[in-house]
Amino acid sequence: MSRPNIRVPFNRSDPMGRELEYMQEALAHGQISGGQIFTRRCEHLLQEITGVPRAILTTSCTHALEMAAILLNITTGDEVIVPSFAFVSTINAFVLRGATPVFVDIREDTLNLDESLLDSAITSRTRAVVPVHYAGVACEMNSIMAVAVRRGVAVVEDNAHGLMGSYQGRKLGTFGCLATQSFHETKNFTCGEGGALMINASEYTERAEIIRDKGTNRSRFIRGQVDKYTWIDLGSSYVPSDMLAAFLLAQLEQRHMIQSRREKLWTRYQESLASWARSQAVRLPVVPAGCDSAYHLYHLVLPSPERRDALMDHLAARGILSVFHYLPLHQSPMARAMGAGSARCPVAESIAGRLLRLPLYNSMGPQDQDMVIAAILDFQ
Repeated sequence: MSRPNIRVPFNRSDPMGRELEYMQEALAHGQISGGQIFTRRCEHLLQEITGVPRAILTTSCTHALEMAAILLNITTGDEVIVPSFAFVSTINAFVLRGATPVFVDIREDTLNLDESLLDSAITSRTRAVVPVHYAGVACEMNSIMAVAVRRGVAVVEDNAHGLMGSYQGRKLGTFGCLATQSFHETKNFTCGEGGALMINASEYTERAEIIRDKGTNRSRFIRGQVDKYTWIDLGSSYVPSDMLAAFLLAQLEQRHMIQSRREKLWTRYQESLASWARSQAVRLPVVPAGCDSAYHLYHLVLPSPERRDALMDHLAARGILSVFHYLPLHQSPMARAMGAGSARCPVAESIAGRLLRLPLYNSMGPQDQDMVIAAILDFQ
């Protein structure tokens, strides 16, 4: 059976402002390697948006997480706590340094790390906890930070979904000593592939620059602080091309327009599907009081895996592409091979089989959303 033509994609990347103009400007400048004009402008703008003291642009959120693991001197035998319902990069970056993953279950409402389980998951070997702000809705950061400070554990926020979101009036990505951002093509702001390391603790700034520049003190050389640069620490090539930074800068400049569009799309789904969801025992997204969502994605939680798959097929037959999300990390072959597969995460296991993500992208028009909503309301 042939796959129907896709009339409404799950995701789409489009210029939202001066992307092409800035890329041409980068070419005219004659230098498109990392660390050039647009890289610096992106970093300054990220600092302005979030209030983070230092933002360092990277080639991906994955690489920003890897830098965080190096900065924290994660090594063999250390434990790092992550929610089981997360992308593999969240823990893989630390496993690469020798860490043992400790998987914790998620909350039923926000699908974020269940903060009530954190204290009991910490041991004498725990070095870090990595909360993920799922869908751009904040974790309970007051509770997480209180436990982490009391137990002497570093907090690294995986804020891949959450740029422009906030918790209790404070921007996501500003709570932990370090945080990471994603600018993958599926994110609110994109350059195709990209990320950023957000540094809230100043003692990490200089070493982060060294790690990003292949373990050299090249940044100090460029600033004229040394007369030559050399290899002085661990590192890799984590600097994105200035062409990507040029594209990203234009996206970030349009942040208010982009967020307004996404909020309208998200809210329309929420309002249009409310009655249908109640009649079908479907759970819609939850944004707790005190949280301002980043409106990264819109999801449904169906009453069973069979109903989720049936709705996915129903939408596909109408040319609408919807997708599921993470498989629980503690059930993965890698986790089992590492001896970390015995974690008890019943909520993550249940949600993974029932969650469905609907199309939501910056250039999505009302007609495309009409089509998605009509198709869902027709599903009984």
